[in-house]
Amino acid sequence: MRHPYASVSPHMTPAASETPYPHLFAPLDLGFATLRNRVLMGSMHTGLEDRARDFPKLAAYFSERAAGGAGLIVTGGFAPNVVGWLTPFGGKLSWPWEVAPHRQVTRAVHEHGARICMQLLHAGRYGYHPLQVAPSRLKAPINPFTPRALSARGVERQISAFASAAARAREAGYDGVEVMGSEGYLINQFTAPRTNKREDAWGGSAEKRMRFAVEIVRRVREACGPDFILIYRLSLLDLVEDGNAWDEIVAQARAVEAAGATIINSGIGWHEARVPTIATSVPRGAFAGITARLKPHVSVPLVAVNRINMPEVAEGILAAGQADMVSLARPLLADPEWVNKARGGRARAINTCIACNQACLDHVFENKVASCLVNPRAVAETELNYLPATVKKRIAVVGAGPAGLACSTVAAQRGHAVTLFDAAGEIGGQFNLAKRIPGKEEFHETLRYYGHLLEETGVEIRLGTRVGPAELAGFDEIVLATGIAPRRVDFPGADHPMVVSYLDVLSGRASVAGRVAIIGAGGIGFDVGEFLVQEGESPSLDPVRWRAEWGVDLDGDGRGGLARPQPEPAAREVWLLQRSPGRPGARLGKTTGWIHRATLKAKGVKMLGGVEYLGGDDDGLRIRIDGAEQLLPVGSVVVCAGQEPQRELQAALQAAGATAPVHLIGGADVAAELDAKRAIAQGSRLAAGF
Repeated sequence: MRHPYASVSPHMTPAASETPYPHLFAPLDLGFATLRNRVLMGSMHTGLEDRARDFPKLAAYFSERAAGGAGLIVTGGFAPNVVGWLTPFGGKLSWPWEVAPHRQVTRAVHEHGARICMQLLHAGRYGYHPLQVAPSRLKAPINPFTPRALSARGVERQISAFASAAARAREAGYDGVEVMGSEGYLINQFTAPRTNKREDAWGGSAEKRMRFAVEIVRRVREACGPDFILIYRLSLLDLVEDGNAWDEIVAQARAVEAAGATIINSGIGWHEARVPTIATSVPRGAFAGITARLKPHVSVPLVAVNRINMPEVAEGILAAGQADMVSLARPLLADPEWVNKARGGRARAINTCIACNQACLDHVFENKVASCLVNPRAVAETELNYLPATVKKRIAVVGAGPAGLACSTVAAQRGHAVTLFDAAGEIGGQFNLAKRIPGKEEFHETLRYYGHLLEETGVEIRLGTRVGPAELAGFDEIVLATGIAPRRVDFPGADHPMVVSYLDVLSGRASVAGRVAIIGAGGIGFDVGEFLVQEGESPSLDPVRWRAEWGVDLDGDGRGGLARPQPEPAAREVWLLQRSPGRPGARLGKTTGWIHRATLKAKGVKMLGGVEYLGGDDDGLRIRIDGAEQLLPVGSVVVCAGQEPQRELQAALQAAGATAPVHLIGGADVAAELDAKRAIAQGSRLAAGF
């Protein structure tokens, strides 16, 4: 059976139609301006917004997306004043001298026929600094700082700051602004009873709570005139207790439209919500239904958001009348040419966002510049370029995992003659295991992309081939992307038939019986846990099942869009064990680790730290925790206790006296916790230097 993400549908080929996605590429008339298509590049913080000296890089980043076909671009968030900062000295537009640097950004976008809006974002209690303000003195659970409650005069100052910042954005050449009224930031904090406990003119009834948002929109429109795009980002699902009720959301949408909004963009979930909204385990287009629910109530264009990563998904939403535009943020990080490729019927060539969050959101929350796991050039357009090679070389790459694929295709793109070897019968390496994990089906798309790119760049592929020094003679450069071997464990009974490697389980070479213990609670251990508790098709492929699992209500019955979660029963009983003390999974990704922990908890997986392994036999696995011994009555033990680099070929080449330079990349270089982000970046950067 063909996997739903494994290939593209027939209508996505050039032969199907001159315009494969007619709704996606229909112009949108705003009255005073026309957008060339229905693609909005959604706001996403990159880390380049915070210093004017980085604006040339920011301009290059947006320039590539504009040249790639995006119709309307929204920047990362800029605060309208100091108290609205996300972080100290973060991006802000409140002084006259802050205007000029932005003109290089707006010029770069306009040169390619796209339009650009600045997002105005006041962090409120999400600001990571002691100056933060909010409607009420309530600390956010994800922030150590407690905000100061705004006085009535302070509220007026914030509204004026938005209007002033919008006027400065127009002066800087922006076509409009997006007023950030969702995701739990300041405006959303005013609209929701969860965070607004005021009893004055700015709190209490729904009408008073939304007054702050409406006044901001009205005054921005007054300050900027009628021919200025004003997007209002409205939280359609807060996904937190005491969030907005549906009738309040509809009333707010109508009010901001009347106040002058040109477009309403959908906002989904607060940062403190315990429901995932953009992770890879979230089904494609899972929230488009809530945008469709608002559509009969307003007349301005609506934007659908979140997990819209391929053209057929976008076209389906627009064709069904669920929205008037689609927002693509990370998909355009992954592939700046996404729009042009879709327009040309070349969906196979799209480098698809897999929603891993590892290089984008995780970087931003760690105060690093954003990048992209599948596209290391993202936000590095001025530093990492794949220019034609001045000296053409013969390059051998051994290993067709992520590192080898990246290195091969970049080197071939630059004009080198590349031969890619792998002992397996298919490309992909560890990605062929990752794509089998429930919620990681998007990895199919990465392998589809690389398969196309190998063909397009002319890489010679030799699969099912084990090579030695003789086969590698005559090459100018040798790249070893030979991957890893699972680390063995050492305890009594480690050689018992019930003890198996995660590689054997995920590849189907070994089956597990009854209850299962997993040794190792890193990323692989959690992946194996999710693989073992799921039976049949993953909820990640079925929005209805997924929303039931996580308790998401699109019918407007639950305040904040919450319903009672109804997790499906686990396929088997599982223990997840780690030798080190503390909470298992503490080192998982910052923005997705909690999702993996919550998923296994909902399935009843018992996660234990500080475990000493005493031995395994026919009765199960004996362990000791805090001096107390216990027997886990398991029929299988799956070992996920780390990896070792496979470097035997390097030693053989040295012994044979190979003269060509030998390079180690990916797991063959560093095997600690498999890292596709590092592997792809390392392979790409190495090839860029040949």
